[in-house]
Amino acid sequence: MRTSAAGSDQMIPPARRRRGGFTLIELLVVVAIIAIASAGVTFALRDSAATQLEREGQRLAALLESARAQSRTSGIPVRWYATDGAFHFDGLPPNTLPERWLAEGTQVQGTAMLQLGPEPIIGRQQVVLVSGAQPGRTLRIATDGLRPFAVANDAPPP
Repeated sequence: MRTSAAGSDQMIPPARRRRGGFTLIELLVVVAIIAIASAGVTFALRDSAATQLEREGQRLAALLESARAQSRTSGIPVRWYATDGAFHFDGLPPNTLPERWLAEGTQVQGTAMLQLGPEPIIGRQQVVLVSGAQPGRTLRIATDGLRPFAVANDAPPP
């Protein structure tokens, strides 16, 4: 039965009926979605050595701030210094904070020793980390004495 209702394809002549396949617009939309997804994956996949160094820097900044807070609450001076393949906190009870790097080969550039307290305002201090996997890549963890330790990517040249 022929009707003139909207959507009835019986009124459309056979020559104008839609044939199987995709239109150009549909194909362009699919290609655009694939391009956006692949760009997102590319940005998500970063260099693993750089990521490890940034993770070490953020972790060290958090550990330094934790030791600084413990020094202020206990009133005992806490010092941080780097050793071969690790670091140490003087003034804290043993096993209070971790003292090993997460990534093998992470080192401190030069000799570094930080005074973390017990005074609320400490002097300007910084530590420069170097990746063993990428010797040219450095990361600076610093404080101006008032603000917390933070990671900065503008490490001075060696």
